[in-house]
Amino acid sequence: MTGKIIVVTGASGALGRTVVEMALARGATIVAIDHTAKLPASTPQLLQIGGIDLADAAQAGQAIAAAATHFGGIDVLLNIAGAFAFENVDGGSNDSWEKMHRLNLLTALNASRAAIPHLGAAGAGRIVNIGAIGALQAGAGMGPYAASKAGVHRLTEALAAELKGKVTVNAVLPSTIDTEANRRDMPNADFSKWVTANELAEVILFLASDAASAVTGALVPVAGRV
Repeated sequence: MTGKIIVVTGASGALGRTVVEMALARGATIVAIDHTAKLPASTPQLLQIGGIDLADAAQAGQAIAAAATHFGGIDVLLNIAGAFAFENVDGGSNDSWEKMHRLNLLTALNASRAAIPHLGAAGAGRIVNIGAIGALQAGAGMGPYAASKAGVHRLTEALAAELKGKVTVNAVLPSTIDTEANRRDMPNADFSKWVTANELAEVILFLASDAASAVTGALVPVAGRV
């Protein structure tokens, strides 16, 4: 990761923080973009850009442009921004479907579209998206989330085909991630079977690395020990 300029969206979340810390420790320069307005102070190796709604194409474009201008380019985009909602179709509302579409699919779409010119200029650009194993076969209550993440899967494949030879585009498909929030929401689950943020970050950073130059259009399951 030494010398790589990496944009991380959703950087203040549990997975985003882990990826940022791991990449910084390996010599990368990071642009952390998040919806949260109040982020820690920037450093020479870490630019913090807060208060950004990536579901808005204009705001996504402005944030990516600021990142490229500040560091002179972008090598990697990690689309980690996203959210989860559990709601049955019967008795539910369109609000959850629209929210999941905006926060999971549009954020990745807008950030990717804005970053493509900069990643192409890098000569070996990388995009890594966050899909979901639960989007491969949705269970009860998973409709809104699974539909949005299935969209991320198809976006990944389409972009990989469009950008082949210029930018690799892949996605990781985690099962339940072991976070404090998930432990609170599912206190009776067997946490030992969940994938950890560190394990998932390792796969993400591999796909972002030079070692993954021949991998594109892949949807990589990261299922923990289920």
